[in-house]
Amino acid sequence: MSKTSLPATRRTILIGAATAATLPLIAAAGAAHAAGTMPKTNVKYQETPKGPQQCSKCNYYLAGKGPGGTNVCKIIAGPISPTGWCTMFAPKPA
Repeated sequence: MSKTSLPATRRTILIGAATAATLPLIAAAGAAHAAGTMPKTNVKYQETPKGPQQCSKCNYYLAGKGPGGTNVCKIIAGPISPTGWCTMFAPKPA
């Protein structure tokens, strides 16, 4: 038995190219999920806690999940301090 291959049509080439072009975007979306993109100024981020509220006690805090093992937030862009605070603070569930 011999296998015959169908010639590539313009449509299959375009679909393949579109699929290949979106793969890096899908991969980047997965990486972006780990850390936020909102600027610190938008959420009034500060390096010091506000009473008992601090990043390490927040539901959005990701200890050591950033580049080089830095602490990051699911909302805020860039590294954050475990003793920092912002207006998006949400206590971790008990």
